[in-house]
Amino acid sequence: MFKQKLKRYYRIIKYILHKETLVDYRESLWSFLGSFIGISAIGFIQSKYLLPIENISLIGSFGATCVLLYGAIDSPLAQPRNLIGGHLISAFIGVTVYKLCPDPIWFSAPLAVALSIMVMQYTKTLHPPGGATALIAVIGTEKIKSLGYLYLFSPVLSGIIILLFVAFLINNLDAKRQYPAKSKLPKTIKKAIIPLKSHNKKNAA
Repeated sequence: MFKQKLKRYYRIIKYILHKETLVDYRESLWSFLGSFIGISAIGFIQSKYLLPIENISLIGSFGATCVLLYGAIDSPLAQPRNLIGGHLISAFIGVTVYKLCPDPIWFSAPLAVALSIMVMQYTKTLHPPGGATALIAVIGTEKIKSLGYLYLFSPVLSGIIILLFVAFLINNLDAKRQYPAKSKLPKTIKKAIIPLKSHNKKNAA
């Protein structure tokens, strides 16, 4: 009896491990193409219009955004509202914190990140790379810091528009992929309406 249970548990664990370690090569290919083209497009535009010393278009948080935007397209954190809102809110907070209290860095840096997370949560625009966008505004190069609130428009807004455009293009080339993800709002409304209809019927009876 004990051996049978042991074998059964072994088969279950083996199956779970097998499922969890499966690699969807098709999905990986689309993720690679999306992230490569997105970052490449930003880099190419930068090389055409900016000098090498003005290398500010490619900020680190865009790399993290690519992970979500092309590798986890169904995630709520990867949707356009979160992408745009999260980055812009965080950029604004980061610049504001730097202008108001640039020093000491041990206070201004965590304050920018913590505030950006809190505001993203309140506005339903949580996008993890946004924390990095806020941090870069405080600890970035002098060129980044000198931009002030222009940081919101370039490199932040210009970059996310390019990444979003590539996401719309690449993530919808495969019939099995869809971006933005289907909204759950209709189901939520339906669930709210059904009890209401039942209540009205009872009152009418």
